[in-house]
Parts: sequence; structure tokens; C-alpha cells
Amino acid sequence: MAALGWLTPRRRSATARSVLAGEASAEAARKSALTGAPDPEIVEDAENVQVNTAQAEPEPAAEAAPDPFPVAGDDLAAAFFDLDNTVMQGAAIFHFGRGLYKREFFQRRELARFAWQQAWFRLAGVEDPEHMQDARDSALSIVKGHRVCELMAIGEEIYDEYMAERIWPGTRALAQAHLDAGQKVWLVTAAPVETATIIARRLGLTGALGTVAESVDGVYTGRLVGEPLHGPAKAEAVRALAAAEGLDLERCAAYSDSHNDIPMLSLVGHPYAINPDTKLRKHARANDWRLRDYRTGRKAVKVGVPAAAGVGAIAGGAAAAIALHRRRK
Repeated sequence: MAALGWLTPRRRSATARSVLAGEASAEAARKSALTGAPDPEIVEDAENVQVNTAQAEPEPAAEAAPDPFPVAGDDLAAAFFDLDNTVMQGAAIFHFGRGLYKREFFQRRELARFAWQQAWFRLAGVEDPEHMQDARDSALSIVKGHRVCELMAIGEEIYDEYMAERIWPGTRALAQAHLDAGQKVWLVTAAPVETATIIARRLGLTGALGTVAESVDGVYTGRLVGEPLHGPAKAEAVRALAAAEGLDLERCAAYSDSHNDIPMLSLVGHPYAINPDTKLRKHARANDWRLRDYRTGRKAVKVGVPAAAGVGAIAGGAAAAIALHRRRK
């Protein structure tokens, strides 16, 4: 059984780099919420298919809310939404990569390498430091030397091309309920903060917490501030933002599809499992968390197996991108 050790996910606690990533993301989120775009000063000189809208029947636990929620006028509460497969079908960074490939930011060989790295991570569920560093370097090398404003402009186009029709209507309605109650709503994602901010603005949300890439004079250096906003780093970002905004986390809500976000979900008084993977569904039931599933039965079965779904999405997307490459010839 030792040979299967790489298939067993390991729980990772917060590190100094995840705290740094969370704090940088919170600072970027607050400034972008005011300006509509990330402030370049935050990251300068830092540490060197159409969605099927059919709604499945809610889990029994989803019906067990005795009091109205969210509470209107509670300005000490806010909502935090994971992005990939929670608010939007698929991975934002993957759709963004498709758009960059279409615009010839990188070649087919780089696409294949990136796809394999992502497939390994999704299948294994293990964050091996050397492998993750290699994956990060590959992704960051694509944007290194490009201007932040250039990627923001391209991101607007990519949202319209690949993302706008992939928003889950059910999750969007949950976010709107918080907005209607007078609460702030934030996306929380490992996707670049620039991409996340575009999506949040298009959806009418308050802002976004995302991975912060370092830039100098408005140009990407190819380095991150801390690490990707994933797992414990997401929790650190929410904690930092809540402190800066004067929020009471016990009155806040968080929504995610992934067991990787259990640290973030555990921070708040109102955790929700949305379109949950198998491990999150089990954890949610054990802890009496609310559940929502906006997938059809057939789709729920597929997405309920995260490894297979992740590899399938990457393989399918890689094939689509390669097809685009061939059409250009």
C-alpha cells in the first residue's frame, strides 16, 4: 500500500508563506473593491459549453434553517464564495489559460506541460513542494514581462468568451441574497487576483481575494507574493480581510465545493457545501453543515469524483486548445 501514498491527500496547516499570501490578498481585495482593479503598489517590491441550469433537489440538511438567513442589515456579516465549481463551472485559471493560448501567449508544448502538472495535482491531491514549485514557475513564466493592465484588458475579453455562460445560477442567487441583505460578498480563489476581480465586478459582487503576483512598475516579475491562495492560505485571507473590515466571522457565511476549503469554511458561523466533492460532502454531513447541489444528477455523479473530473476537464480543455492551434495554421 505504500506505493499508493501519493494518492492520499494530506492536510496542510498555515505557514508563514500562506499567511503572507492571505494578507497580501486581503490588502489587494480591499483596494480593488474601491478602484475596480488591483492596485499595482500592493505587489511591487514584495518578498523577493453552457451550464445546465436545472437544480437538483436540495439535501435534507439544506431545509433545516429555522431562522431567516442572511440577516438583513447585519453589517458585521459578509459572505465568502469559492469560485471554481462553486460560482462557476470549471476552473477560472484554466479558462484564462485557454484565452491566453488563443492569443499566442504560449505554445502547444507549454500547454501540454501545464495540463499534465495540473492533472497530477488534481489526481494525487498531494502538494509536493518541488512539483508545486515547478507548476507555479510554468504558469508565472507565461505572464512574466507583461503589463498588469494588458492582462486585465485581456481578462475582460476572456470572461465574455469562456466564463460568462458558466456561472451557476443557484450560487449566484445565494450571493445576491447576501447583497440584498446589505452585506458584502467576496470571491475567494486561487486564481490570479486580477482575474478574480474581473469576475466579481461582472457579477456585481464587492470584490475578490485571489493569488497575488508580484509586479514592478506595473510589469509582472514572474514571482508570487507568498504562495497561491489555496487551502490554508484562503482561510488566512478571509481572516485578514475580516479583521480589516471589522467583521464577526461567527456571523459570516462561506461557500465552497472542495474539501481543500475546509479551513476557510470552518472559520465562519455559516458554512455551506455547494456542489460538494465526496470528502466535503462527508465532512459537511458529519458537522451538520448546509448543503446545496445545483448540478443535474448525471453531472453531480461526475463532479462528485474530483480526480476524474479534474483530469477530464484538463484533458478536454487541452484538446480544445490544440484544436484551436491547428485552426490557426
